[in-house]
Amino acid sequence: MIACLDVNYREPAAYAAGIAFHDWSDAVPATEKVIRVVAVHPYQPGQFFRRELPCLLAVLRELPPVAVVVVDGYVWLDGVGVPGLGAHLYQALAGKVAVVGVAKTRFAAAGAAVQVIRGRSARPLFVTAAGMSAQRAGEHVGSMHGPYRIPTLLKRVDSLARRAG
Repeated sequence: MIACLDVNYREPAAYAAGIAFHDWSDAVPATEKVIRVVAVHPYQPGQFFRRELPCLLAVLRELPPVAVVVVDGYVWLDGVGVPGLGAHLYQALAGKVAVVGVAKTRFAAAGAAVQVIRGRSARPLFVTAAGMSAQRAGEHVGSMHGPYRIPTLLKRVDSLARRAG
């Protein structure tokens, strides 16, 4: 299975959403979970993963076992191994679950990100990965369901996190 995860913050808590599905091209998830996380670390510039990672791990524990996790953001912040949120998640999962990062905005140092154009949008998504090649991850993201720039299930998990609470 594949999972997409997202978190929305409403102080003093956060709402972590996760969906699991069988194939990259699925239009609907097999399961959905949203949890409230009360022990949220304060935001620290350059340390975003400290705030987000516990939330992602908490909702991931509520989903069936997965082989791949897709997160909103970067796995690697550059081409030489500076970890982003996805790399921290990959490490927390002991390297047993591949992590794909899908970012909507370009991070200048992340030159190794694969640019994926979807739908009629001229703006690419920026894909990085751990546990699989960025190229393969980009192909998977490109094959996800939906006619728009943001794949259907990524939009779904974002919506679940935002509407919670």
